[in-house]
Formats: sequence, C-alpha cells, structure tokens
Amino acid sequence: MEKTNNAIAATISSTSQALSNAFWVMVRKEIAGQIRSWKFIVLLVLILLTYWGSLLVSMSNLRSMVASVRDADELFLYLKLLTSTEGSLPPFHVFLNFLGPLLGISMGFDAINSEKQSGTLSRIMAQPVYRDNLLLSKFVSVIILVGTLLVCLTLLMIGTGTLLTGILIELEEVLRIFAHVLISLCYIAFWLAIAILLSILFRQPATSALTAIGIWLFFTVFYEVIVNLAVKAMIPDPAPPAELMRFYDLLFSLTRLAPSQLYADATTTLLMPSVRSLGPVTMDQMAGAIPTALPFKDSLMIVWPQVSGLLAATVSCFAYAYYKFMRREIRT
Repeated sequence: MEKTNNAIAATISSTSQALSNAFWVMVRKEIAGQIRSWKFIVLLVLILLTYWGSLLVSMSNLRSMVASVRDADELFLYLKLLTSTEGSLPPFHVFLNFLGPLLGISMGFDAINSEKQSGTLSRIMAQPVYRDNLLLSKFVSVIILVGTLLVCLTLLMIGTGTLLTGILIELEEVLRIFAHVLISLCYIAFWLAIAILLSILFRQPATSALTAIGIWLFFTVFYEVIVNLAVKAMIPDPAPPAELMRFYDLLFSLTRLAPSQLYADATTTLLMPSVRSLGPVTMDQMAGAIPTALPFKDSLMIVWPQVSGLLAATVSCFAYAYYKFMRREIRT
C-alpha cells in the first residue's frame, strides 16, 4: 500500500513538473515567434530611432544643462538625458507614451483569434497542457520581450552617458530610472491586456485591432477634450476662487482616468525630482517651500496612486480576459 502511494505521488510530481516545463516551452515559442514577426521589427526600429533621436538632442544640450545647475548635488545628469529637449524632439518618455500602446496592441490584438482562424488553437488544447497556459504564455512572453528591450535601452543610455561625460551615475538616479522602466512596462502591459481581451471577444484580428486603436485614440485625443468642455460648462461665471479650485480638482480627477495621463504624471514626477505636486497648488501651500529636489521615496509616494491605478487596470483587464477565455468553447 505504501509503495502504491509513493508511486502515485511520484507520478503526480512528474506530471506537474512536465506541465510546468510545457508552459516555459510555450513562452519560448511565443518569444521566438514575436521576434521574427514584421510588426515587432517595425515597432522596434521606430522605438530605437526615437530613442536615439531624443538621446542625441539631450547630448547636444549637455553643456547648457550642466551650466544651469547651481548645486552639484542636484545635477541628475542621467535624468536630464531622458527629460531635456530643445524643442525639436520631445523627450523619450513622451515618445514612449505614444509608442507604448502601439507596441502592446500590435503584439496582442491577434493573440487568440489568429490561433482560432488557423486551426492551431484546438490542436494546442489537445496536448497535455493546462488551458490557461496558452493565455499566460502569450502575456508573459510579451512582458519578458518588452522588459528586456527597455532594460537594454536603459543600460545603453547609462553606458553612453558614462563614456561621453565620465560622470558615474548615482544611486538616486538608478532607482528613478528603473522605476520609470517598471512603470513603462506596466503601461504597455495594460494595453497588451486590452488587446488580448479584444482578441478573445472578436473573431477577426482586424476587428480587434481597430477596436483597440479606437480605445487608445479616445483616451489619448478625445477624452481630455470632452472632460475639459464638460467641466468648463459647469463653472459659473463669475466664480469665487474656492469654487474654481473645486472645479479644477474635479477636472484633474477626471483626466486621471485616462491611462496615458496616469503614465505621464508618474514618469514626469519620477524623472524630474523638482516636481513636488501633480495638482493645483495655492500660494498658501507654496509659502515656505524650499526649492530642492525631492528624495526618491517622496516622489514615489506622490505617484503611488497613479502606479496603483495602472496596476489595478492591468490586472482587471487581464483577469476579465482570463475569465472569458476559460469559459470559451474552443471547438466552435
């Protein structure tokens, strides 16, 4: 009896290990497929071009950036390489606010419906793998791929700055830059989760792609315009200062429902230590404030609502996609 129980336990252990290995095999297969796809190659070239363009503009302004800093302890050279601009090109984090959603959407809009159309979905599900492994492998593979890309670009920027200036990067800058990388990865993961969800809801990849781009355009272009018009229509004329402040607080709260605004607030605060608030500030609040750079911990506390909002939106979208996929009939 004891030998039988040991044999059953050994069989269960080997089966679970085989299924776990199967998941990572699927992840490697998805990564290889994404790397060889033309959509990833085109977006990779666009991101590299914008990155190098922004970095070259920052490098050209390097002398003026260093000369304008009064306190050497507040130089933050590597942060200025990511945020400074002379007007010809926006900083890289502004470019990433635009290209990040396109990267997530392009790598997830046909995740499930293309497998369904080609007939490979039922074949994969016929193999001895968990059903959710397919969905998880498509999400995890893109996160690994995009995370590797962002980390490589960050290390390349640090190395280039060190070679050209001879100034070593500070720990404060390392924490802020890699926090920016994590927030950028979460922002791209949000749009990836939406694209995967739409690929489950719609049968045609073109429909899911157009719907995802429509959602992105609405939040990026039209949402802020609609909110501004609606809030300004509610402001009485004339309005006392306290009433105006209340309406501006409402305006900022509504605009932060857009993922692009959450990302812009978080990255601006982390990459610019001089930013002390993300909302309207009165003269009474400004009185007595010392114009110094905030520590990393204080900047992180300011942007924590934005970061938690992005995380909650990403988890919610992926959880709903997981629910719809697990309840979907594969054979029809």
